Amino acid sequence: MFPLPSVPRRTWTAVGALLLLAALTALVALPRTDRDASARQHGAPTEITDGGGIPWPGEGQATVTLEGSGQVLTHGAQRPVPIASLTKVMTAYVVLTGHPLRPGEEGPRIEVDPQAAHEAGVGGESTVVVTPGDRRTERELLHLLLLPSANNIARLLARWDAGSEEAFVRKMQRAARDLGMRDTTYTDASGIEPTTTSTAADQLKLAREAMRLPVLRDIVATRETTVPGVGRVANGNTLLGTSGVVGLKTGSSTPAGGNLLWAAKTDGTRLLLGAVLHQRANTTPAEGLTAALEASRTLIDGLRARPRTQGSEG
Repeated sequence: MFPLPSVPRRTWTAVGALLLLAALTALVALPRTDRDASARQHGAPTEITDGGGIPWPGEGQATVTLEGSGQVLTHGAQRPVPIASLTKVMTAYVVLTGHPLRPGEEGPRIEVDPQAAHEAGVGGESTVVVTPGDRRTERELLHLLLLPSANNIARLLARWDAGSEEAFVRKMQRAARDLGMRDTTYTDASGIEPTTTSTAADQLKLAREAMRLPVLRDIVATRETTVPGVGRVANGNTLLGTSGVVGLKTGSSTPAGGNLLWAAKTDGTRLLLGAVLHQRANTTPAEGLTAALEASRTLIDGLRARPRTQGSEG
């Protein structure tokens, strides 16, 4: 064999530089969709940007994020306001943290106490009729908590989990602190008290964690179901199944107005998460909820229709 001629190191350096330049040129020359796919494979998430034109609500406050982007966009003053039944997302989160369920699992049977039965239909609250002594599974009670938004079930779950609603509320507050929800105060498990307050930005932090729990994610995507001993119950979130919406929870009262914590798919895997708070406050719960649903639909549709750019997390 003949020996290879010696090549100066500078020559190899120049060859390497030319090869690198050729590779970069080829990437830039790719069609836009191919470049986007390459960026996603290397961890550069799709972003949403607030360059104007986002159809934010005309009142109250809102916030949105595209999962994986690292971006949170907010609108309106992020000051604590009553959140009504959005509170039940934290109630469910605390219950499932302490008593986790696997997908398809029903969980332990929980006895309906006389207090939960007595509270049904009392005081104009959102409740469901239950019979004392009946034993309902944890999953069944979570359906009653999150679909028809039953206040008496929220308090029943609180007593079952912590011995008293007061002790459970302390657990809710600790969970909020652990999630970095610094502008949130929980004073009850159902949200009936106007002293339970939060911001859209804080509720978005909770939504991110809640949607990581498969059982909770499945329940909030359910339009209606049948619970033995109670009957058929429907989800108050009428956006489900439209505009890509797959959850989360409504909340309305006179002081809170209408609120919606929502999750919507942008494609097969990505989730838009958002919160719209304090719509038509100090009117009626029905008027507020209608306004929150309409404002959320407009916001979701506007975001899903926007072109999405590439960028890194941060």
